[in-house]
Amino acid sequence: MDSAAQAFRHWRRDEARRRQALRDCAAALRARANELGRVLTQEQGKPLAKGIGEIHGAAFWFDYTASLEIPVEVVQDDASKRVEVRRRPLGVVGAITPWNFPVILASWKIAPALLAGNTVVIEPSPFTPLSTLALGEALRSVLPPGVLNVVSGGDALGAWVSTHPAVRKVSFTGSVSTGKKVAAAAAPDLKRITLELGGNDPAIILPDVEPKQIAERLFWGAFENSGQVCSAVKRVYVHEDRQQALLDELAQLARSVKVGPGLEADTQLGPINNRPQYERVCGLVAEALSSGARAVAGGKPAGRDGYFFQPTILTGVAEGMRIVDEEQFGPALPVLTYRDVDDAVERANATMFGLSGSVWSSDPQRAAEVAARLECGTAWVNQHLDILPTAPFGGAKWSGIGVENGKWGLFGFTETQVIDIAKG
Repeated sequence: MDSAAQAFRHWRRDEARRRQALRDCAAALRARANELGRVLTQEQGKPLAKGIGEIHGAAFWFDYTASLEIPVEVVQDDASKRVEVRRRPLGVVGAITPWNFPVILASWKIAPALLAGNTVVIEPSPFTPLSTLALGEALRSVLPPGVLNVVSGGDALGAWVSTHPAVRKVSFTGSVSTGKKVAAAAAPDLKRITLELGGNDPAIILPDVEPKQIAERLFWGAFENSGQVCSAVKRVYVHEDRQQALLDELAQLARSVKVGPGLEADTQLGPINNRPQYERVCGLVAEALSSGARAVAGGKPAGRDGYFFQPTILTGVAEGMRIVDEEQFGPALPVLTYRDVDDAVERANATMFGLSGSVWSSDPQRAAEVAARLECGTAWVNQHLDILPTAPFGGAKWSGIGVENGKWGLFGFTETQVIDIAKG
């Protein structure tokens, strides 16, 4: 923290230098993408191509962020005065990142925080510290001392970052329960916060759609990274006339996917990352099956050493089951039916989550009208998980406070200052 506070004094002064530093960070990551991607795969579990792709994605985010402007807005300029609205850095930013996408989600915080003129102390999840430490090592040669600091440790470290007096903003990605603790810890010092928290994303399948045409996109919208994505599809609402056709398509896909270690060449889905999450997914699926649900594919562990679980499609589920009401964050997808679209929207919104959602239809305009009624930060049409560096990403209700990405995410790492200049 002392190192970050000292570095802030100089780092904040030269915007052109900061922009070039971000481009240098991108180049450093690309140069070591294969090496860092392998560390990420061994630690997190995802297939090696996905691990390497995550490093390239982080580099892309650094490059894109370097292109963003920090504007000076002029609200008055006449004979009497000139009034400017400027954006200043906050100081030291504490960044706390999760285990599902440890490198790219770190870049979402590091890149805009640094461009704005802040310095960063980042704490990775205790389940995936190595890839973030390797990220810091890769960037050490292109950033001045103290500008980026990576510190790993147990759960107590997050509380230390959230309460440390040097920190002026905390940017956290993780669970709702931990996000509430971060907000409470930051409140006494009035630290600024951005919280990107959990989701229970609904996908509404309108009756005019042909399931075969959307099944693969829908499947990967739910099962990408073995379902360990905060904004993945977590529950599907399909019109009862299309239910069986959709179940058949999803089940066929689930049974065809190769589950295995991330370093095996043909692996499509890796393991669940850690034992607590593995046990949670096992418990949610077993509880649903014991309560009358039926697995048309999967439904149990994959039968090999490690935290592998079969891609699971559940039918016969309903609100009130934990697999529907809670965020499973694993390779299990409940499929519910509806008769009336208004009812589907109401049920989709009947949760304290509000990260994202999607609507699927042969008529994109009709789907967009339904999507606009979802109470969430991002509503997709005929797609899911299309997260862009150019668009803000954040949640409604318990799914978060503030946004990341684009100019909106950048501005979240600044405070507004008015410069009022009298001319006479």
